Amino acid sequence: MLFLRGAWRSLSYAIGLILLVTGAAHAQVRFYFDPLQGASANEIVRRALTANGELAATRLEIERARARLRQAGLRPNPTIDVEQSTGRFTGSTGEGEVSVGIAVPIELGGKRQRRIELARAELEAVEAEIADRERRLTNDVRALYAEALAAIRELSTLEELTDLDLQTTRFVQARVNEGETAPIELNQLRVEVERFRSRRALVEGRLKSTLLKLKSLTGVGPTDTLRLREDLQQPIAFPAPASVDAAEEIALRTRPDLRFARLVEEVAHAGLRLARASAVPNLTPFTKYSNSRTVFEDTPVGVLRDRDKLLTFGVSVELPIFNRNQGGKEEAAVAINQAQRRREFLEAVIRSEVQSAYARYEAAQAAVTTFEQGAIPRSSENVRTIRAAYQLGAFSITDLLVEQRRLLDVQREFTEALAERYRALADLQAAMGTPVSQQ
Repeated sequence: MLFLRGAWRSLSYAIGLILLVTGAAHAQVRFYFDPLQGASANEIVRRALTANGELAATRLEIERARARLRQAGLRPNPTIDVEQSTGRFTGSTGEGEVSVGIAVPIELGGKRQRRIELARAELEAVEAEIADRERRLTNDVRALYAEALAAIRELSTLEELTDLDLQTTRFVQARVNEGETAPIELNQLRVEVERFRSRRALVEGRLKSTLLKLKSLTGVGPTDTLRLREDLQQPIAFPAPASVDAAEEIALRTRPDLRFARLVEEVAHAGLRLARASAVPNLTPFTKYSNSRTVFEDTPVGVLRDRDKLLTFGVSVELPIFNRNQGGKEEAAVAINQAQRRREFLEAVIRSEVQSAYARYEAAQAAVTTFEQGAIPRSSENVRTIRAAYQLGAFSITDLLVEQRRLLDVQREFTEALAERYRALADLQAAMGTPVSQQ
C-alpha cells in the first residue's frame, strides 16, 4: 500500500510536469512549423523566383539580347568624304580644289534580315535558358524544403520519445524511492533521455542550417523567421503523371533546357544563313561635288584663271575573289551538327531522368505504404505494451529501452522514406519541366 500511494503521488506529480515539458517541446517545434501560417513549398519557390539575387542578375541577359536584336536591325551608316587640295606649297599659287562626297552602303543578300533572325533566335534561347535556371532553382528549393520537413519530423519524434522517457523516469524514481526498483534502472533511463537530447540538438542544428540555405535562396534575411506549413506524411500534392510514358511526353514538350537546345539549333541554322549572306558583296553608291580653281600663267594674253564645278556619281562593289566567307560557312555548318547532337543527347538524358525519378517515386511510395500499414503501428503498439507491462513489473527496463530504440529506428527510416518520396516527386516535376503555376 505504501508503494502504491508513493507511486500514485509520483505519477500525479509527473503528469503535471509532463504536460509542462510537452508544451515546451511542442512550442519548440512550432518555432519551425506552423500548419496554418507557415509557408508551403510552392510559396517559397515563388518567393525564390522573385527575390533570388543571382536569378535576378541572370535575367538581365534578356535585356542584353533585346539590345542585340535592336542593333541587328540597324542599317549601315552613310559616309561623308571632304577633300581639299592646294598648290600653295608646290609653287602653284592660286590653284586648289575642294570636294565633298557621300556614300551610302547597301547590304545585299538579305544580310540585315539574317542578322535579325539570328538575334531573335538568340533572344528566345536566352529566355529558355533563364527558364531552365528557374527550373533548377525550383528543384533546389524543394530539396531543401524536404530536408527541413524531415528534420522537423525527426525533431518532433525525438521530443515525443523524450517526453515518454521523462514520464517513465518519474515513475521509476518513485519506485526507487520506495525500494521497489534498483537505482541502475533509473540511471539507464536518464542515459536514454540524455541520448535523445543530444540527438535532438544535432537534428535541430541540421534544421537551422537547412532553413538558412532556404532563406539565402529566397532572399529572406538570416534573422527573419521562416516557418514551414507542409507535413511530409501529407504534403501539398503535386500533380503526378498517370504513367512514365505520359511523364516523358510532358518532359519532351515542356522542358526549358530542351527548348533551349532546340533554339540553339535554330541559332546555328540562322548563323549559317547569315554566313552565306555575308559572302554576297555589298553595293556602295556614292556621289561627289568638286569645285576646282586652275591658273594658266604662260599664255599670250597673260594669266588666265579657270573655275570648274563637277558632280561625280559612282558605285563601289567588293569583288569576292579571295574571301567568300568560306571559313564562316564551314564553322556555321559544324555548329549545326554540334547543336543537333547535343539536342539528341539531351533528349536521351531527359528520358532517363524521368524514368529514374518515376521509379524512385514508386519505390518510395511502396515503402511509405509498408511503414504506414505495418511497421509504424506495430512498433508503436509494442512500445506501449512493454511500457505498461514494465510498470506492472513484467519486463525489465532494458526490454523497454531496446523496443523504444527500435521504434526510433523505424520512425527514422519512415521519415527517410517520406523524404525520399517527396524528393522523388519533386525531381519528377523538375524532370518534366512542369511550371510552378501548374503545381
